[in-house]
Amino acid sequence: MDVLSEVLKVVKLEGALFFNGEFSAPWCLRTAESNAAARYLSPGAERLIIYHFLTEGRAYARLLDGPREELVAGDIVIFPHGDAHLLGNGPPGRPVDSFKTFAKNLTQGLKIARFGGGGTITKFVCGYMACDARLSEMFLAGLPKLMKVHVSDEPSSRWLENSIRFSVSELSGSDAGSGLVAAKLSELLFVETLRRYINTLPLDQTGWLAGVRDPQVGHALALLHQEPAYPWTIANLARRVGLSRTRLADRFRHFLGEPPIAYLTRWRLKIGAEILQSTEGSVAEIAAAVGYGSEAAFNRAFKREFASPPAQFRRKRKAPAEF
Repeated sequence: MDVLSEVLKVVKLEGALFFNGEFSAPWCLRTAESNAAARYLSPGAERLIIYHFLTEGRAYARLLDGPREELVAGDIVIFPHGDAHLLGNGPPGRPVDSFKTFAKNLTQGLKIARFGGGGTITKFVCGYMACDARLSEMFLAGLPKLMKVHVSDEPSSRWLENSIRFSVSELSGSDAGSGLVAAKLSELLFVETLRRYINTLPLDQTGWLAGVRDPQVGHALALLHQEPAYPWTIANLARRVGLSRTRLADRFRHFLGEPPIAYLTRWRLKIGAEILQSTEGSVAEIAAAVGYGSEAAFNRAFKREFASPPAQFRRKRKAPAEF
């Protein structure tokens, strides 16, 4: 079973390819932190993840206070935690604000935007993923501030790269269905990058992503995420995974820092919080949907996690903002 797919089903990623650039050296873009960028790309998004995919040429990326990361065609660079960053090619120069400078281009779909000093050409596509901040923190917590992955050296990745190349050259944004095609390609590219990144982690790495890669812990995580409302115990989970209870608990703690049932409890409550915000179901119905035998037990656990009972949490989240 694929635990990453199970988690992403719940997280409900929503993505888009939003910029198609052909820049000539020297050039340098400054992209604002995602909270500021959201108003241009996805107003109301709780978490915005911006990435850049090089399709031709060379470039560099770096955090404002970090070292340069060299990029070549086929590289994708992602900023999972929404940090402001620079993207460029050539000698360091005064960066231009990407959203202010190219605001008009953002309304033109994937129509090509040209910019730069007339030197060597770099072509790239920019995209974003919007997701629920609470649910996405499970897999984002294990990612660095800047993440580079080469995604063009396997058949499945080459198919994806060719599809994106076709999209940016053929879809202007006005064609029927072009937005949906770009959105799905954006999601596929992001998920493929996560998969490739997991496979490159050092053998001694710990954390959620490393746990996903471990055969037994990954199997346990997949079961918990596939059936979060099931009455799991360490005994029946260990039996399904094929380990002793002690061995499973030890391996789970090694990677995730807590035992399986404690992890499951936190995940159930995160799902419950999302359902409270997105539906009108009763607290009792939501409690049952996430595996609690009684509304009272759900209330107690929810208050411990979020510092307010479910009904109050819902009212606060749905209350109109005051200006």
